Parts: sequence; C-alpha cells; structure tokens
Amino acid sequence: MGELKLAKLPDRTPVKLSFSVAPDLHQQLQAYASAYAKAYEQEEPLSELIPAMLASFLDSDREFTKAQRGASGKS
Repeated sequence: MGELKLAKLPDRTPVKLSFSVAPDLHQQLQAYASAYAKAYEQEEPLSELIPAMLASFLDSDREFTKAQRGASGKS
C-alpha cells in the first residue's frame, strides 16, 4: 500500500519520570495549581500540569527550537 496522507503516528507510550524538587519550588507549583483552578474553575493534579508546563516551556524556547531543527537536519 502507498503512503497515506496521514503519516504514521509517533510513539505515544507514556514515560514515567520521578524526580525531587526543592520545597520552595513545590510551594510555587502548588500555588500555580491553585491559580490554574481559579482561572479555569477546574482543579488539575500537579502530575498533569507539570508535563504541560514543561512542553509549553520547551515550545517557547526559540534557541532550543533552532537547535532541534539543526540537529534533525531540517531547515
């Protein structure tokens, strides 16, 4: 069969990471979760917010994006 318009989906198997944070960062993360709940009237656990925060951070880092494009050979 030829190539379909939709490319093969990437691996979506979650990878579990475990790490420790300093107490002050933990307080900030909890405060952010509270602000999120007030803004959107929906509570989300830190385990759901942190990956979204990291993805948003990486997506907004122009130098990282440029480096990734260069590493993959794309222009």
